[in-house]
Amino acid sequence: MPNFNWTGPLRPARIGPPRTVPNYIHRPDYADTGYPESEIESKQQRAIAIHSAAEIKGIRHACLVGRQVLDAAHAAVGPGVTTDEIDRVVHDAFIEAGAYPSTLNYYNFPKSVCTSINEVVCHGIPDQRELEDGDIVNVDVTAFIGGYHGDLNETFCVGNVDESSKQLVKTTHDALMKAIEMCKPGVRFRDLGDTISKHVQQAGFSVVKTYCGHGIGDLFHCAPNIPHYAHNKAVGIMKEGQVFTIEPMVNQGTWRDLMWPDGWTSVTADGKRSAQFEHQIVITATSCEVLTARLPTSPPLWWEQQ
Repeated sequence: MPNFNWTGPLRPARIGPPRTVPNYIHRPDYADTGYPESEIESKQQRAIAIHSAAEIKGIRHACLVGRQVLDAAHAAVGPGVTTDEIDRVVHDAFIEAGAYPSTLNYYNFPKSVCTSINEVVCHGIPDQRELEDGDIVNVDVTAFIGGYHGDLNETFCVGNVDESSKQLVKTTHDALMKAIEMCKPGVRFRDLGDTISKHVQQAGFSVVKTYCGHGIGDLFHCAPNIPHYAHNKAVGIMKEGQVFTIEPMVNQGTWRDLMWPDGWTSVTADGKRSAQFEHQIVITATSCEVLTARLPTSPPLWWEQQ
């Protein structure tokens, strides 16, 4: 790919083969075909699902498995570790839990996790590049177990990270949490972007506009769409029983992004760094529950280590 105009210093490395999933593990329809037919044809692409208590119980379990797997990945992050090794850790943890890694073969994505380093906004493909001291890396996992998906991600610091990158990571986390604090019945989806953008812009960063949060449950992606930027046109209000993700991507420089030739890896248009955090929530009668909340055993984020 010598003619591609790389925006930053990162380059793709060799990608290993997809990892295998034992036949006894229940898998989504796209696991063999790469095409999520049930998702594409579902009425949930137009009408936001209201989940029953039994469904929420199943979703909650998928989210707990996802959280435990992400924590295992976090513990593996360090200088000299390849993102392919993180993929192995994630994949093995999913299999041990009896879960299918939702990203694997979703629209032919070749790996069991997304790993997004430095200027990568999202959907980075694990490969043989070793993490370097000073990198930041987002790890995005989704568990499929019991017929439901549990989706979350966090951005981690690798070794000694510069102050601007550390503030980018914390600002992104805090913007997500401020948006979650708003969530309750009657709140407009579009208003989350105003809160996220205000916090991000006060810190001197920008919010990516290309990618949104989404509904999730028995389907990986469905209605509603949750834009993270101000003055968006998202339709709808929150109601008890809705389940969706909020997952802002925040850049040091421009909010604009470009796609690598692999058709998956989104990078900042100016090559500056990007961070992301994601939680999956359910709207309750009076507020919301963070289904992917951190556990007492979760490895600390950088500011929690001080």
